[in-house]
Parts: sequence; structure tokens; C-alpha cells
Amino acid sequence: MNLKSFGLNQKLIRHLPKLHRMTEKNRVDEFIKNPKKALFTIALPIIIAMMVQTAYNIVDTAFVGRLGAEAIAALTFSFPLFFILIALNSGLGAGMGSLISRFLGAKKKDDAENTAIHGLFISIGLALIIFLVGNLVMEPMFNLFGATKEVLPLSVGYMRIILIGVFFMFPSFMINHFFISQGDTKTPMKIQITSLVINIILDPIFIYYLGFGVRGAAMATVISFFIGLVIYIYTLRKKSYLKLTTKSFSFSPKIIKEMFTVGAPATVMMLLMSLYIIFLNRYLSHFGVDYVAAAGMAFRLESVAIMPIVAFSIGTLTLVGMFFGAKRYDLLKSIVWFAISRAVLFTTLIGVVFFLFPKLFLRIFTPDQNLLSLGAPYLRIDTLTFPLMAVGMIISRAMQGMGYGLPGLIINLVRTVLVAIPLGYIFVFVLGFGYLSVAWSMVIGGATANIVAIIWLGHKIRKLNNE
Repeated sequence: MNLKSFGLNQKLIRHLPKLHRMTEKNRVDEFIKNPKKALFTIALPIIIAMMVQTAYNIVDTAFVGRLGAEAIAALTFSFPLFFILIALNSGLGAGMGSLISRFLGAKKKDDAENTAIHGLFISIGLALIIFLVGNLVMEPMFNLFGATKEVLPLSVGYMRIILIGVFFMFPSFMINHFFISQGDTKTPMKIQITSLVINIILDPIFIYYLGFGVRGAAMATVISFFIGLVIYIYTLRKKSYLKLTTKSFSFSPKIIKEMFTVGAPATVMMLLMSLYIIFLNRYLSHFGVDYVAAAGMAFRLESVAIMPIVAFSIGTLTLVGMFFGAKRYDLLKSIVWFAISRAVLFTTLIGVVFFLFPKLFLRIFTPDQNLLSLGAPYLRIDTLTFPLMAVGMIISRAMQGMGYGLPGLIINLVRTVLVAIPLGYIFVFVLGFGYLSVAWSMVIGGATANIVAIIWLGHKIRKLNNE
């Protein structure tokens, strides 16, 4: 190597930090230049990824549904516990992602990398705690949920295997949020599609061919989690702009506090949803196993409507965090209302299709005419909650992006604990209404929470405008 080339390389090395900042600046400035396009750039791959996540539940239920109503009910009773796992990951991921996005908006790359490493370490510790505690309390919890003696062993067997998967699931979620907070949503989408294909292939093998039944669905899911994590780790080293190395890590109580300031309310918010589903299942079990199974199928289809909401809400969180960090409050306001309008439009269209042809979609899970007759009217009422969820979720995520975790928690507290759960109890056990009254309690809860959400968002935006 000659001296000139050596000198040139030394110059490049000295300017590498500057080149990194230029790349980061271009990414943030690209989003600032065209926020609406940026939202779709971020959201569309997430919608595809959410279709994958939804397909996990639909595929498992479709295969297990052929085993009978008890098997479907077992997954329905297991869903709140599975949702708790998602809640913990979503809260931690929201806290980490919000902080990373704000650091990127403020051009603080080192702090963004340090935040990501903190999030990964916390997720591994949390997985260990969940595994130990979950195995201790699982059976009493299923009894509390109202699982019958026929359904209880199926639910317990399914969740014990799923708990093994938390060691792969939790780090995967953090790496997923790490990519999204940088504005890269295509990479997680590709990895999740790969995991889904593996899950679809393994489901019939473990459920039918190997004869594991409901437990086989859990085995297939855990294996797909493991393979997904391996791919995530490999891709993280090859494609990520932000790097996770020991040199990037510096223990920071301030970062942990900020992550939990946003993430803890987000986790509690999702846990409220799990509690909400637990109570709904308990009310429905009053009428019998078939009613739980019928509503469980409707819940699975509801997740299809949630896909665009989650995608736009995560995209909104990322952009709001960047715009907030860059102090572009004008763009922040416009992108929030734009995201709400598009999410409401998508969920309304999906709701209309389900409302018109409920049995067509319920047949994905079962050919049982009794379950179809019970599920169709329940699904029709449930579609009314779709646009209501869109408004509440977008506003909650937007305020998380600004660093406010509490509003989302309060909004969901109103929807579930203060309105829907008490109303459901009154409708079923006090007034003696039928099982469809449980669905109506969800609609009323969603409408009430939206009023609170819109008022709160208006207050925060006015405050930013004054600043």
C-alpha cells in the first residue's frame, strides 16, 4: 500500500462519524420533506408483518379448529395469557422505540445505540421472570378464567410450551422495534414472513401427523420463534445502520427511567386489554363452551382489522418521535390526524366486509353450523368497534412518540375497566341479557374512550403550538 492511499484511508476513518451523521440526517430529513409518504413507507411493510402475526393466530385456530369446540375454546382461554406476553414486549418496545426515534431526530446516534442495547438486556431478563412466574400461576389462572375440566388440560399444555418460547420471542420483539425505530420496516416484515411460512409447514405435522393436537400448535410456534430470532441476529449485524456492540453500551439509569416512563404505561395499557378479554371470556363461559368458541373465532377475525391500526400507530409513533426531537410540531400535528383518518377508513372497509359476510369468514375455523350461527351475529356487532379502536390506538401511540406514556393508559382504562367490563357484568348477570350484550359493552366502551382520547390529544397539540 502506498503512502497516498494510506493517507486517504486515514482521512476516511477520521470522517466516518461525520458520514454516519450525514446518512442519519438524510433519513430524518427525508421523512420531514414528505411526512405522508413516510407514514406509508413505514406502515405498509408493518401491515404485511401484522398480516403475518395475525396469520399465526388464524393458522393455529384453523388447524386446531378441526379438533372440536373444546380445542378452539382452549386457544381462546390461552389468548389472554399470550396477549400478556405481547403486552410486555409492546410496552418495552414502545419505550425503547420512542426514545431511539427522538435521539435520531436530535442527531444523537450513540445514545440511540445505547438505548437499543439496554432494551435487549431488559427483554432477556424479563423473559426469565415470565417463564418462572408463568409456570407457577398458570393452572390457577385458567380456573379463574372459567375453563372447564375438558378444556383446562388443553389450555395448560398449550401455554407451558409457549412459555419456553419467550426466550426467543422477547429478544425478537426488541430487535423488531429496533429496526422500526430507524424507519426500516421492510427487514422485520421479511423475517416475520419467513417465520410464518415455517409455522404453517410445521402446524399440520405436529398437530396431526405426530399427534400432539393443541400442544403441537404451540410447538410449531416456538420453533418458528427460534428460527426468526436467529435470522434477526444475523440481519442485525449485516443491515442495521445503528450497531449493537459492547463499545456502544454504557449503563444509564436515565435511559432505563425514560424507557419505562413511556413503556410501563404502554405495557399496563396492553395488560388491561388482556384483563378485558379474560372478563369477556368469563362472561361468555356463563352461556357455555360453544359461546366462548364462537366469540374466540370473532376475536381472531378482529385481529385482521387491527393490522392497519397497529401499522399506522407504530409508523405514527416513529414519525412523531422524530418530528418531536426535531421540534417540527407543525408536521407532528398533521401526521397524527392523517394517520387517524386513514386507519379509520381501512378499518371501516374491513368491518363492512365482515358485517356482510360473517359466516363466510368464520368457516375458516370450523364447519360446525351451531358455532357459525352463534359467531355470525357476535362478529357483526364486533365490527362496530373497529374504527373506534383505530382512533384510540393512533392517539395513544402518537403521545407515546412525544414521550407521554400515561394518556394511552388512561384511554384504555376508560374503555375496559371503567366502562366495558362493568357493563358486561351488568348486562349478563344483573339484567339477564344474552351473550350478544357482551359485544355491545365493547362498543360502548370504545366510544367513551374515544371522546377522552380526542379531547386529550387536542390539549397536547395546543400546548405544543403555544411552545
